[in-house]
Amino acid sequence: MAGDNSGQGSEWWRGCVIYQVYPRSFQDTTGNGSGDLKGITARLAHIASLGVDAVWLSPFFKSPMADMGYDVSDYRDVDPMFGTLEDFDALVAEAHRLGLKLIIDQVISHSSDKHEWFVESRASRDNAKADWYVWADAKPDGSAPNNWQSLFGGPAWEWDATRRQYYMHNFLAAQPDLNFHNPEVQDALLDTVRFWLERGVDGFRLDTVNYYVHDRWLRDNPPLASSVAGTNGSTSTYAFQEHLFDKTRPENLDFLKRFRALLDEYPGRAAVGEVGDEERSLQTLAAYVSGGDKLQMCYTFDLLSPQFSAAHVRGCVEAFETIAPDGWVCWAFSNHDVVRHVSRWTRPGESSDAVAKFSIALLSCLRGSICLYQGEELGLEEAELAYEDLRDPVGIRFWPGVKGRDGCRTPMVWEAEAENAGFSTAKPWLPVPQAHRARAVDVENGEERSVLAAYRSILAMRKRHPALIAGSIRFLDAEGDVLAFLRERDGERLLCVFNFSAEATGWALPAEIGEAEITAFDIDAAGVLTGVVEESAVALPPLGSFVGRVG
Repeated sequence: MAGDNSGQGSEWWRGCVIYQVYPRSFQDTTGNGSGDLKGITARLAHIASLGVDAVWLSPFFKSPMADMGYDVSDYRDVDPMFGTLEDFDALVAEAHRLGLKLIIDQVISHSSDKHEWFVESRASRDNAKADWYVWADAKPDGSAPNNWQSLFGGPAWEWDATRRQYYMHNFLAAQPDLNFHNPEVQDALLDTVRFWLERGVDGFRLDTVNYYVHDRWLRDNPPLASSVAGTNGSTSTYAFQEHLFDKTRPENLDFLKRFRALLDEYPGRAAVGEVGDEERSLQTLAAYVSGGDKLQMCYTFDLLSPQFSAAHVRGCVEAFETIAPDGWVCWAFSNHDVVRHVSRWTRPGESSDAVAKFSIALLSCLRGSICLYQGEELGLEEAELAYEDLRDPVGIRFWPGVKGRDGCRTPMVWEAEAENAGFSTAKPWLPVPQAHRARAVDVENGEERSVLAAYRSILAMRKRHPALIAGSIRFLDAEGDVLAFLRERDGERLLCVFNFSAEATGWALPAEIGEAEITAFDIDAAGVLTGVVEESAVALPPLGSFVGRVG
């Protein structure tokens, strides 16, 4: 069953383990090829068996699905594809019965263009909601108000013939940006948050949390130095600019304080924000979690990148610890927007299982909360899909230069020999890769050295040791591609050492540890903690991990 993080009390989120569910791909109970809320409820026991503390649901709200639910047309209802509000209530009840917190995705930087708010807003320039979205006049030559770009390609402005103005969209044209400079908009959005708090949710994952507020004066973004020099090799025009004015504005902090004040009316509730800020992600994250009056925690894409090295991980963690000593971070290696980490990080000739086991050991030892993405506990690799199978608008538009996000969103595999691997009795909305069947839950449940067994063992280890949940972290010097650090809390002192290299190596124990007795954790049935202490050094095989008690 789920691990109990209740020792943290109302701060259950500090050091918690979150499991992300992508509802459309988890379990179908209706035979329409798409997952639903009843399917999630039916599979909660699997999630609880991992020893996690919370479940994060990607959007299930009413939506035209232009961006797979991240374009909300009704913030207070469940899309019929996923079920009903009664189904949601049953899901909440079952999660709580199993000891799991429930976190839902709040997508409030923008709505669907089918939302009744936008339908009214675009009808005229003088209606009650005329200023609820970001509207601007064309330049004298008819071009867009400024040079802002959409993250999904092309200008961040769409012409509307009825109002004879442009509206702003950071993402698809079907996702118009809400105007957070209007207090009525903030009030309406907070009312929708209260609606779900009253239904018993324990927290929120705030999508694109630093995109809420735009520059009032619509100033142009400057180009990046690499763009001026002609060395910017990005496949996206969005990445050619320094995003000073279209996001991460200082007024964002004022809204987050309002959001936190609402959360604080409901004891034990928490929020984690997604910070997408290419140039200053950790600085932005620090501002959003410092002071105790905004978000409890945030995450960035720093460890969701292709970079796989001891120096990169140490640099990210130390930077956050330096700039936000009173803040809290949530680390993740995979989610629904990026290539699965075993595919990003497995080098030619390496075992993806070894990368999966190494990764969960590392993630579980870092200071912060951690987020897992469905299927990573099976070691699932990125799916290779044909163009005709794509559903992601990004992949469809920019293929083959960008393959999109569907490769990490394919259905969960439950039973190797069942139709569609037990996900659905109908043709799934995305194909079930044949290679994933061999990693189905029913297969790995019976294997002592499976990736699934490794996840359960490592998460149980984390749960047993307060130093890993909320202790301090201090890095130790190491040569080569080795990461070493100490975690400490309430007299418990743990040594964690990780060899990122494809070669065996030894890490000499530093003088400060000296003659102290080091007791290695013996949970290696799943082949995870493969390092050993030999005289005055830790011997680590390729992708080897070591965790032990000092003193």
